[in-house]
Amino acid sequence: MPADQTAAVPRPPARPGSAPVIRGAEAVVRSLEALGVTDVFGLPGGAIIETYDALTVENSINHVLVRHEQGAGHAAEGYAAASGRVGVAIATSGPGATNLVTAIADAYMDSVPMVAITGQVFSTLMGTDAFQEADIVGITMPITKHSFLVTKAEDIPRAIAQAFEIASTGRPGPVLVDITKDAQQAEVPFVWPPRFDLPGYRPVTKAHGKQIQAAAALLAEAKHPVLYVGGGVIRAGASRELLAFAESSHTPVVTTLMARGAFPDSHPQHLGMPGMHGAVPAVLALQEADLIIALGARFDDRVTGKAALFAPNAKVVHVDIDPAEIGKIRVADVPIVGDVKDVLVDLETAYGSAVAARAPKFEEWWAYLDGLREQYPLGYTEPSDGRLAPQGIIQRIGELTGPEGVFVAGVGQHQMWASQFIRYERPNSWLNSGGAGTMGYAVPAAMGAKVAQPDRPVWAIDGDGCFQMTNQELATCALNDIPIKVAIINNSSLGMVRQWQTLFYDGRYSHTELNTGHDSKRIPDFVKLAEAYGCLAIRVESEDQIDAAITLALETNDRPVVIDFVVSSDAMVWPMVPQGVSNSEIQYARENSPAFDEEI
Repeated sequence: MPADQTAAVPRPPARPGSAPVIRGAEAVVRSLEALGVTDVFGLPGGAIIETYDALTVENSINHVLVRHEQGAGHAAEGYAAASGRVGVAIATSGPGATNLVTAIADAYMDSVPMVAITGQVFSTLMGTDAFQEADIVGITMPITKHSFLVTKAEDIPRAIAQAFEIASTGRPGPVLVDITKDAQQAEVPFVWPPRFDLPGYRPVTKAHGKQIQAAAALLAEAKHPVLYVGGGVIRAGASRELLAFAESSHTPVVTTLMARGAFPDSHPQHLGMPGMHGAVPAVLALQEADLIIALGARFDDRVTGKAALFAPNAKVVHVDIDPAEIGKIRVADVPIVGDVKDVLVDLETAYGSAVAARAPKFEEWWAYLDGLREQYPLGYTEPSDGRLAPQGIIQRIGELTGPEGVFVAGVGQHQMWASQFIRYERPNSWLNSGGAGTMGYAVPAAMGAKVAQPDRPVWAIDGDGCFQMTNQELATCALNDIPIKVAIINNSSLGMVRQWQTLFYDGRYSHTELNTGHDSKRIPDFVKLAEAYGCLAIRVESEDQIDAAITLALETNDRPVVIDFVVSSDAMVWPMVPQGVSNSEIQYARENSPAFDEEI
């Protein structure tokens, strides 16, 4: 029970020989406890006040009071992504609930298991435009796996149990439970576990044997195969199975933005991240492949470039637990619906049988790929304006922290650099907003990750634009002893938009200057702001200050740390595939670099 809560409200006495009679609001809390929930993130309000009152009854749940409901949602996401457990966010009706929408949409795009519990006005007032009424079930229907409206207290345990079942099974995702105030107030017997059925919800986990055999046969015949690894491998906890299959088949591996850490960066078979800002070997490996085995990946436009020109000579084996993803963008020669963890085990066995003792080593293919790695290594040039190189700062954060850290990025240039220049050796060490691209994700998601993984150093690598959207959660961190470390990559602009304006709009910098670090104004001054929130605050403006600041941050665990790294606004993310073109036209290091058009 949080320390600032008031005296406990006594439970109603149980009837002899019956289940205890409790309020619906208390049934919410007891249901969460029964499901093993230990931490929730939320903000109270009128329509959810009954549930917050129930939190004053003795319980085992740690409630983290956020400063904005969007922060609660992202914290629940970060908690889930770092731990693999279902994250929980709580909000009131109306604007409280709608403030959760961005985080819910983010969780939906990135397959994050999350349950959002919202209060609703009295059922008798619904549809009357009552104070703080919003049809949050209708609003979130396109961005949740399912949404429940609960108007009766006796339905609360079942709805919450169903929500957790749906959120955590099959393709993970967010589920909303909207509970009216009268349902929270009414007293009912509490019966656990509730009995329920979910008609039509039957996730397929075991793949069809014939499809496994067909995939193994294609791999046995391939000359230039690639394992295209998506975030589904991390959500399925399938990293060990991926490693075993990759090594037994000697197949090159690429890991998408959402899959960083699913396969060790240090492994010789790992080519890096594909996509718009991917490594050249990873991008061209997919483009020149004759077989792509997609594992928990969805052929996102940021990976494929222009889809019609993507990997024109490749056959496709597509493995996904969500049948709706298979064939959505690229027709699969062998579609496999199933849990990727189980599929990889079956596929390794089938492939071993298909090639017997003569497993191909793909010598010609590896020679080509190794040549790409040697010719186009990941790197950066020092800025010409004398300011710090953001890539080098992020690389040092990764090196000084080590692979056991958790790195959470906002969205933009700093996100891409963090995905490129930190080496990820284990799953759940890299968290970011991939599909939705939500600015403001990093600080609250890092907060949630730190609650889930208190013994690991957790970094929020943020931009000066993203940081200004959700930095109020530093107050939550300071007051709740959640010592995250925040690295603000401060280029005084909306960097990724500015990069596009440089490359494609003749340098017309329309409304991308933020005035946060390159002049005397410093609006806001991030050091003063962080100190006001009770954080250790550091500003770094020269090369010789970088390591000392990072080391001090790592040594400080009694409060949050914020480092304002003042970097060049001219730094760009390379390589780059411009939007709407083939991946063969990847540009390396400079905007005027010739496009690659190489044949194997």
